[in-house]
Amino acid sequence: MYRFLLSRQWVILTLIALLLIPTMIELGFWQMHRYEERTARNDLVAEALDADPVPVERLTSPGKRITSAERYRSVTATGRFDTAGEVVVRRRTNADDEVGYHVLTPFVLDDGKVLLVNRGWIPADGPSQTEYPEVPAPPSGEVTVTGRMMPDETTEASGIKNLKGLPDRQVMLIDSAREAERLDASVLGGYIVLTTPEPKDGTPELIGRPGDEDAALNFAYAIQWWLFSAAVPVGWWFLVRREARDRADATDTADDAAEAEPAAV
Repeated sequence: MYRFLLSRQWVILTLIALLLIPTMIELGFWQMHRYEERTARNDLVAEALDADPVPVERLTSPGKRITSAERYRSVTATGRFDTAGEVVVRRRTNADDEVGYHVLTPFVLDDGKVLLVNRGWIPADGPSQTEYPEVPAPPSGEVTVTGRMMPDETTEASGIKNLKGLPDRQVMLIDSAREAERLDASVLGGYIVLTTPEPKDGTPELIGRPGDEDAALNFAYAIQWWLFSAAVPVGWWFLVRREARDRADATDTADDAAEAEPAAV
């Protein structure tokens, strides 16, 4: 009755089903791993954002690499903004996905070290972006700032290429080592995203808090892949039963036709 399973068509179909089952199970485990990674990251970010501010030099120093546990930690610093060393970071978007710049201003601490401060987003003056844009001035004199600690940007992490030949005072990535060389100063590793004081007239536009990654979606995908893997053998057996039934019906029809045919005289 099931001899048809040895046919070329059914052997290929069975092999495909056997390959699909472990592949879908593995994809489910991969999605579950992504769910666990994203959940852990969300917990780490939430913990960092909720922590009390600490002096910036407690977390970083010249040449230091900011770790994932230190990222988004709230820090404070006292000093003055140095607009002479200010640059803008190209191809950055705001909450409305408008393309513009981030304003990166050196902040000279009381001990002479420099902290890089991302003061926020400003719109681009035009499509060419070859001229240095008009940048709102920061507070003058000594001021205390608060911000979220961030690691240096890299092409690998951001996907942004560090282009050469840019217009004067424009950069693609925020890199404390390069800024230390450009400013000829002792620059703390990483940078901060400014949260206070808020700018006058709302510009530069402060960068919002990081949102949670959608970990629940990965969990749903994992369950989906495992359900698919369970459905494959069920679907295969359904096809086998239907094929066997169709063949049996065809045989019965042929037998009935043979019985109804009048005998030769």
